[in-house]
Parts: sequence; C-alpha cells; structure tokens
Amino acid sequence: MLIRPIAYIHTDFKEKFGIPRQAGRIPELQGRIIFEPEFRNPDALRGITEFSHLWLIFDFSASHRENFSPTVRPPRLGGNQRIGVFASRSPFRPNPLGLSCVKLEKIEHQTELLVSGVDLLDNTPILDIKPYLPYADSHPEALGSYGEALKFHHLEVIFPEHLLLLIPEEKQKAVIACLADDPRPSYQDTPDRIYSMQFAGFDIHFKVSQNLLTVIHVDII
Repeated sequence: MLIRPIAYIHTDFKEKFGIPRQAGRIPELQGRIIFEPEFRNPDALRGITEFSHLWLIFDFSASHRENFSPTVRPPRLGGNQRIGVFASRSPFRPNPLGLSCVKLEKIEHQTELLVSGVDLLDNTPILDIKPYLPYADSHPEALGSYGEALKFHHLEVIFPEHLLLLIPEEKQKAVIACLADDPRPSYQDTPDRIYSMQFAGFDIHFKVSQNLLTVIHVDII
C-alpha cells in the first residue's frame, strides 16, 4: 500500500496547543492548501468550486507512535478515563489518519485552495481531498456521546487593547475565538497557572479563572 501526501496545509498553528478540537468550530481560522508539484494541475480541481465544503484526509504527522494502544484518555473526559481508540478521535491510532471538514473559500493561483474552519497544525500532510455531500454526510440525529458535553462551552476573553493591537487586524477575531474555545485540557483548572499559546507568529500568555480568560502578555516569536 502506497500512501503519499498530495499537498500540505499551512495554518497559524506551529504547535498542537490551541488548535480547535474539531474543524468548523472557529470559522475565522483559515488555511492554505498547496499541492505537491506532481499534483499541481488545475484539471485536478475542475468542478471543485461547485462544492461549499471539503473533506480533508490527513496525516497526524506530529503524533506518530510505534506501539499500538487499544485505549486512549480523551481530554474531554478529564484525561483519566480510558475508552477504546476506535471510540475516539485521538490522533494516536494504528494508522494516524485524520478527517476534517472545512469550508472552501476560493482557489488562488489556479491550484492553491484557501479553506476556513481549519483544525490542523501548520505543514500537515494532506493525503486526499473529497467533496462534502450534505445529503450523505450530514446526520443531525446522530449521537455524539462524551463529545456533546462541552459542545457550547466558551470562555469570556479579556484581551487588553494594547496587547491586541500587536496582532495583525485580520488575525484578531480568529485569535480571540481560539482563546474563547478554551484551549486548556478540560482537567486543568488552576487559576494561577499561566498558559502559552502560539498563534500566527505570536506567543500569547493567559490565565483562566472560572469562566474568564485574561491575556497578560504577548511575545513576537
């Protein structure tokens, strides 16, 4: 079996911390898919703009492991309860493949795809792209188990203006949305702890007390 990347996606996340837990949670987050030279052919994208959303099949390239574990500990269950790996979306899988649904914004330079609602690390290998079909892929009646518990969980964000102005204007809504989505593991709730999230070339330091996140410092990386 030969599987190779057809493209790589470029996003504002250089590390895993802070990446949304699911695609589509933060529509402001954009990514650019750049195909490998062999697949950089406009004909391969003919008709793709007739679809609003795409499935990205990708490699969890930062989560490869040699040994198989039949169980994992999802952060949303507190990090101390084990469930079967095939009952999870953990990146630590026998074959570290991921699946994300993103919105297709436009094609640029004939072969580059600009997408939004991304949940991927920068430079993630894309193994395949397929159109999203609403009648076949959407099941509103489906059960979501533990994933439903924090479906509507958001934090209030205080981002002092003098710090926010350090972030490019076109990135400000996205970074606030990422912070509001609560990047912490759900089992961490220490008000005095200082967290650090790298985003778009900035290192953003913050604290969380109850349901309030306060940005305290921003460094340029």
